[in-house]
Amino acid sequence: MKEIKKRSGCPVSSSLDLFGDKWSLLIVRDLMYYKKCTYGDFLKSDEKIATNILAARLSTLEDAGIIVKLDHPESKVKFLYQLSEKGIDLLPVLIEMYIWGEKYFMLSEDHIEFLREIKKDKQAFIDKLTDKMKKIMV
Repeated sequence: MKEIKKRSGCPVSSSLDLFGDKWSLLIVRDLMYYKKCTYGDFLKSDEKIATNILAARLSTLEDAGIIVKLDHPESKVKFLYQLSEKGIDLLPVLIEMYIWGEKYFMLSEDHIEFLREIKKDKQAFIDKLTDKMKKIMV
């Protein structure tokens, strides 16, 4: 695993060294919530990431141990991506970003429904999704 160059020992700064771009957490989000797992799947996201940026971010996330790159069972030219345990541990962070975003931004109906589900019992939601993601880990 390649070490990410850090500006300081501050955990916020170190996290930003890894996730300080506008794409990395969206890739993690897509793996977590939308079950996207191939390069082509990520390209179809609403945010329209450029191919060169996607390739660079996937490589960075893999080097940091956030995602794992696997051979595709049906194609020798495709790969599957999945979250590592380290990546799955980002779930509560993303949940809090959703909750914060709800307070300050207009949301689509899908996201409003998603947040309703979370707010019923946030910890149970986190536990259930964490367990589900860990079961599919290689």
